Amino acid sequence: MVWFSEVGRDDLGLVGGKGANLGELTRASIPVPPGFVVTADTYFRFIQINALEPLIKKDLFGLDVHDSRQLNERAALIRQRIIEAPMPRHMAEEIMDAYRELGEGAVAVRSSATAEDLPEASFAGQQSTFLNVVGPENVVKAVQACWASLFEGRAIFYREEAGYDHTKVGLAVPVQRMVQSQKSGVMFTVEPVTSDATKITIEAVYGLGEGIVSGEISPDLYLVDKESLQILDTTVVAQPRMIAKTQGSDGGHEGANSWMDVQENLREAQKLTNAEIVELARIGRSVEEHYGHHQDIEWAYEDGKFYLTQARPVTTMKAGHDDQDVGEAEVAAVLLSGQPASPGVGVGIIRVVHDPRDIDMVRPGDVLVSEMTTPDFVPAMKRASAIITERGGRTCHAAIVSRELGIPCVVGAHNATTALEVDREVTVDGSDGKVYAGRAEARLAWYERQKVKYAAASALKTTTRLYVNLAEPELAERVAQRSVDGVGLLRAEFIVAQIGTHPRKFIEEGNGAEYTRQLAEGIREFCRSFTPRPVVYRLSDFKTNEYANLRGGAQYEATEENPMIGYRGASRYIREPDIFKLEVEAIKAVRREFKNLYVMVPFVRTASELKGVKQLLAEQGLVRGDDFKLWMMVEVPSNVIILDRFIDVGIDGISIGSNDLTQLVLGIDRDSEALAETFDERNEAVMAAIQTAVTVAKRRGITASICGQAPSVYPEVTEKLVEWGITSVSVSPDMIDRTREIIANAEVKRGVTRCRCGVNAAER
Repeated sequence: MVWFSEVGRDDLGLVGGKGANLGELTRASIPVPPGFVVTADTYFRFIQINALEPLIKKDLFGLDVHDSRQLNERAALIRQRIIEAPMPRHMAEEIMDAYRELGEGAVAVRSSATAEDLPEASFAGQQSTFLNVVGPENVVKAVQACWASLFEGRAIFYREEAGYDHTKVGLAVPVQRMVQSQKSGVMFTVEPVTSDATKITIEAVYGLGEGIVSGEISPDLYLVDKESLQILDTTVVAQPRMIAKTQGSDGGHEGANSWMDVQENLREAQKLTNAEIVELARIGRSVEEHYGHHQDIEWAYEDGKFYLTQARPVTTMKAGHDDQDVGEAEVAAVLLSGQPASPGVGVGIIRVVHDPRDIDMVRPGDVLVSEMTTPDFVPAMKRASAIITERGGRTCHAAIVSRELGIPCVVGAHNATTALEVDREVTVDGSDGKVYAGRAEARLAWYERQKVKYAAASALKTTTRLYVNLAEPELAERVAQRSVDGVGLLRAEFIVAQIGTHPRKFIEEGNGAEYTRQLAEGIREFCRSFTPRPVVYRLSDFKTNEYANLRGGAQYEATEENPMIGYRGASRYIREPDIFKLEVEAIKAVRREFKNLYVMVPFVRTASELKGVKQLLAEQGLVRGDDFKLWMMVEVPSNVIILDRFIDVGIDGISIGSNDLTQLVLGIDRDSEALAETFDERNEAVMAAIQTAVTVAKRRGITASICGQAPSVYPEVTEKLVEWGITSVSVSPDMIDRTREIIANAEVKRGVTRCRCGVNAAER
């Protein structure tokens, strides 16, 4: 046991990151609530005395941290072992004696891992904290619970990803006098969005800081010039309620934290006075000066005095760029602008490709530039560091494939093939649609910070399932390793494009079985990689213009003025049952090995069409049941207006195709450059249609998903979907981690209860 005044920044191995910082601040005469630390050595002795290390190693052996269910089960088992192990009497007595010396009363018992708050690895917040703990025995129990939390699933995941040995990371436990905050918040000694090191940002709420952490309360925001301590900006947010300690009712026992009303005369007021803002900023500046780098600080205010409850380095900034506002400091010239289509930033040499027969000129790391891409461009797209097209919107082929490959892409960049000089180095920013001359260092640094920021989201568990949209068999195994619950949209079109011959040509040549074999081979790769997670296969959505270029296609495909609303989807299966039979045979062949393959019917205009497709499936032995689910795409307005009629036909779920639904609700060709700015899934009519589909599905007891690009592009759409009760969201691979975080935050705001395995009961 050591007191805060006895340790400092060099004692990280003994007291962990939090304990070392609290000690360092105490020794620097910076206001910190007093306390002591149960050292990491004590934790290791506890593990040794109870012979837990070999059991922990056994429980972790062979663990796939990307398998959410397996991770949670193993983690729970290890935590149970630690909680149930007896606390040695001499350890318990030492903890209780220190608690009495602290003055007893309410304390905060906090976790402090020896691998947290490091400049190169921020693991803070992965373990438990217990507030308002009262009584010697309860403090001992809380310490043991903190030790167990070292093996929360998310903590195991982070250590595994960072390459830390689980049995070498210890856990110290600071025990600190509780500050019953009248006000609290967070302070950064750098502007965290723009990385402007000349500013300090302060967030403030009434009551305890849990209000900010939970996302339930929007805080005041104050911006302060670091050098002059001049207040640059204040944003005041009304706060009707707060989290605070309630008084116990049995004469002396401390109460628990709970929500309570803020006094009416304070609700609209600025939380901190200007003098308090300056005082707090001065404290923050002194902490940064003491440590020599930017700090993320948690603070509390009680009875006229500020206390710091935590300080740690800001780890999401990169050396050499942490003092730049990337929105203003980028010095590279903008050569061209277009529509942002796939996020990320890539650098490479320009290669202009006019004809897919010339794609071999694109070498690994080059920037592919073309008028527009087709499936024939895919091999080159896989080699490219970034993609630029002259035409198209964010649902065009180039955009969809780029997002799936995780490659930055800008579309609709007029005259790109002539304006960009071949062999010239450029930086392509698919997040804001700009092409820069040479290396745009500030944008590259910004992108690195974004990758760090969202990597943490992969360990989050949500009730709303997160699926992925896929088409390329080569990507199946890699994407299956991600934190994703299955494939919500498996597109057949790219598999068919790789086959290269129109299915009608196979039939005429008497070789339909070969088409079936090749199609099944492509589908099988997804089912094998994702088993037992579901793979929802969208039946081939033939459009005449897309398949006319296949071998023999021109012979069979009519020329249509607008193929988007032409001969496609369910109507083709009914009119060409011989071709449809080849596809169904491929599905059956895969399902003989993998029962996780489900079917989704696209572009269904009428309920009778859906009934006809169901009949064709049944004739070939594919009937809805416990192990075979049938979904319908909702992408035609009729699907929304009379959705009950379609559900009456008999389906297990719907998936909203927001691309086509937006196109048909607004009457806009989704590939139209002239109307690209008007094509927006957030339009009130489109959002009303989506809300209707979700709520009707919920009322009828079937699953509701979305597989269009809307949730991959607009976080606010995802938040609304969760609010309306959608059961799953399917996004492009590049948006998996970000969307998981958005869903998790939305569920917290909505008070959604998460089940242990992260699976919604309706989709089990």
